[in-house]
Amino acid sequence: MNKPKYTIAVTGLNATDNPGPGVPVIRALKESRDFDTRIIGFAYESLEPGIFLEELVDKTYHIPYPSAGKDNIMRRLQQINSVENIDIFIPNFDAEMLSFIKLEPQLKEMGIHTFLPTIEQFEERHKTNLFEFGKKYGIKVPFSQNIFDECEILNFANNFNYPLVIKGKFYEAYIAYNYDEAKKYFHNISAKWGIPIIVQQFIQGDEYNVIAMGDGNGNMIAAVPMRKKIITEKGKAWAGITIEEDKLMKMTNKIINGSKWRGPLELELIKSSQNEFYLIEVNPRIPAWVYLAVGAGQNIPETIVKLALGVDIEPYDSYKVGKLFIRYSWDKIVDISEFEKIATMGES
Repeated sequence: MNKPKYTIAVTGLNATDNPGPGVPVIRALKESRDFDTRIIGFAYESLEPGIFLEELVDKTYHIPYPSAGKDNIMRRLQQINSVENIDIFIPNFDAEMLSFIKLEPQLKEMGIHTFLPTIEQFEERHKTNLFEFGKKYGIKVPFSQNIFDECEILNFANNFNYPLVIKGKFYEAYIAYNYDEAKKYFHNISAKWGIPIIVQQFIQGDEYNVIAMGDGNGNMIAAVPMRKKIITEKGKAWAGITIEEDKLMKMTNKIINGSKWRGPLELELIKSSQNEFYLIEVNPRIPAWVYLAVGAGQNIPETIVKLALGVDIEPYDSYKVGKLFIRYSWDKIVDISEFEKIATMGES
């Protein structure tokens, strides 16, 4: 039987010390036994490594940053789609997600299918709302506060001892051991991502993550928990291992069932010395370590394609425990002409 072939657009082609999910998502899609793919990369910068991985990405186009506004983004997508006839689009960055959620009806009119959370779901789990989110779903969350001025750090520190966690509303989080460090991180992060900045109670413990998938009706289609084994300076997992942890599975199911979450998500957690899990972030997209879930038996990017197309699927009921991922880098050698094409023409 001939398999269908889908043209699938993917963002997140960067692969630095804070890697995007795009490349592992593409690897997962190409391993599907149910369909073939033509992969279209959407890039924001000309040196995103995924652009030059011709064995994975068939064609790459520059797209505008979310700050350019929905209209500019939409015009560019219409130009690209007139050539490529895209079937499915999988965005992978927090900062772009809201724009594409708002554009979902227009994308559907163009024949481009997505499977994204609703605006309400996206906003409810936002870092700036996470403490209230935890209270709503009965999940422990470190106390946090949105601040707009460095002086507010002092008020927070009066109630919670250092260290404190200073976080951006989209990306970056740092542990500050005194007021001077907290001020520095406040200004560094706000210069990149704007305000508010989140200051959060620090919880000492081991770091865990869960990747999961909700069908939009309250059902958990997939879920794989892992414990971080190597963590970069930016707090990203460079190695991790799948674990059996019933508390995390119940917590994930509780969130998906209660919120009727639609699409992929990642939970970031700390397990304290008292063996209590604290939820520190809910990311509304696929994480960069998604390929570990594939190796453990759950191809979550494949489920996104099927759900986006309206295909009924059975939830995964198991995964392999003790699967380890170890991230590595290698040098990709390309001709300068390849870079010039994407840098000057906006496509490669």
